[in-house]
Amino acid sequence: MVGRGRLQSFNLQADKGAPSGVGKGGPRAEGGGLGPGEGFFSPEEAGREFRRRGGAVSWEGLFGHAPVLLKECLEALAPRPDGLYVDATLGGGGYSRSILKRLGPSGRLLALDLDPEPLSWAGEWGGSDTRLILRRSNFSRLSAILEDLSSGPADGVVADLGPSSRQFLQARRGFSFRADGPLDMRLDPDSPVTARDLVNGLEREALERIIRRGGDHRAARLARLICRKRGEKPIETTGELSTLALKAAGPKGRAERIHPATRLFLSLRMAVNGELSSLGDFLEGARGNLKTGGRLLVVSFHSEEDKLVKDFFKNPHGGFRALWKKGLEPSEDEVRANPRARSARLRGGEAI
Repeated sequence: MVGRGRLQSFNLQADKGAPSGVGKGGPRAEGGGLGPGEGFFSPEEAGREFRRRGGAVSWEGLFGHAPVLLKECLEALAPRPDGLYVDATLGGGGYSRSILKRLGPSGRLLALDLDPEPLSWAGEWGGSDTRLILRRSNFSRLSAILEDLSSGPADGVVADLGPSSRQFLQARRGFSFRADGPLDMRLDPDSPVTARDLVNGLEREALERIIRRGGDHRAARLARLICRKRGEKPIETTGELSTLALKAAGPKGRAERIHPATRLFLSLRMAVNGELSSLGDFLEGARGNLKTGGRLLVVSFHSEEDKLVKDFFKNPHGGFRALWKKGLEPSEDEVRANPRARSARLRGGEAI
């Protein structure tokens, strides 16, 4: 972690409304996939190597983060040198770094994240860039944050829903079933509710509803297995939960292209973090804080998220003109380089 002094030079503040590492390894080759066994530099090591080589090496490659649909987002956003832009989900900083490269001295970028780690990481790739304003906050509070900054409406807003690639690689965060770790899944580490609490504390019917909402047709069987197992002892780790998902899937399910635990982990993470309700609040906040002609871009990874965003842009009285009739999906080349991009969809609208 970078020190407090470095963060203060970045205008970092904990938002008033916010609820109260990876081992050393070599960088992956450019365009390489992100896998659970790959080694990456720590944030501090990546920062030193990045600065030593004068930016000649990719920060994303050193650090282990691959922004999804980046080219498409930048083309749609078309940042103006003197504009005000918002990266509503800072994460590994892929969008923020690219936007900053296109801003002039008078341009500004507001970057938000619930998790303090991405704000610390920004200290390594951003140096002392005064155009960057960091806030620790849920993006649902976008309207209040912009009002607090007295910045006026933004020229563009982008959000990439869900954890960054780096967060997935950290077993201690509990986002992935590919490495055993505690059942956490909190985007905000100060939030009181973890995935462990839901898995071990919810009634079977409520647990089944959450699993089914993620699109898992084995929700009833899986909920029963979880309740039976937790009756013997609490379920503590991602490995234990993944094993139950494999058992519920049976031989046929285990042969499917997508791992049987994928939808279970996604639905639990969304429930732990209240992601759908926060997304709705964020979209409404962006509606009233964009200049005419300003653009709102959202990358989603789940059908319910995508439907919410699609309906928002389709609303004839919503104040937006949809940029595309259908959402954009990553190319085959991008999915090969970053398998986590496979379910991504980009939708966008222009304020009218």
